[in-house]
Amino acid sequence: MIVVIHSLPQIRLSLNERGGCEVIAIWTHGLAVMEWPAWWAVRFADVSLTPDLNGLPGGAELQSLTNGLGGWALALALVGLLLGALMWALGSHTQNYHQSYSGRRAVLVSGLAALLIGAAPALVNFFFHAGTNVH
Repeated sequence: MIVVIHSLPQIRLSLNERGGCEVIAIWTHGLAVMEWPAWWAVRFADVSLTPDLNGLPGGAELQSLTNGLGGWALALALVGLLLGALMWALGSHTQNYHQSYSGRRAVLVSGLAALLIGAAPALVNFFFHAGTNVH
């Protein structure tokens, strides 16, 4: 059964004598009382998050490791791109459709990998900032 209520309720939160949490919603035309376990009240607590690489020991090493992994990933993407271009050229020259197709696919995958590696910090920051705007 779906109940459509056109007015916003006044909501009160209280703990009951059995250790549970009661959420009381009062509308102008009625009253609704729902009882949930006490851990539900934790949902209403305010928490915050401020990422800081220097907050824990080893933050600088972690950043250095991430930079190194990004460099290695880009180098491997370049190797894949070069090998794919070589396969594509040889396959086209020798009329080998499968080798040409595999080389073309390797070029595209390596290019997309390089694009994702380069865009990874911006993508992570975008989704983090989009998440902080959720209320």
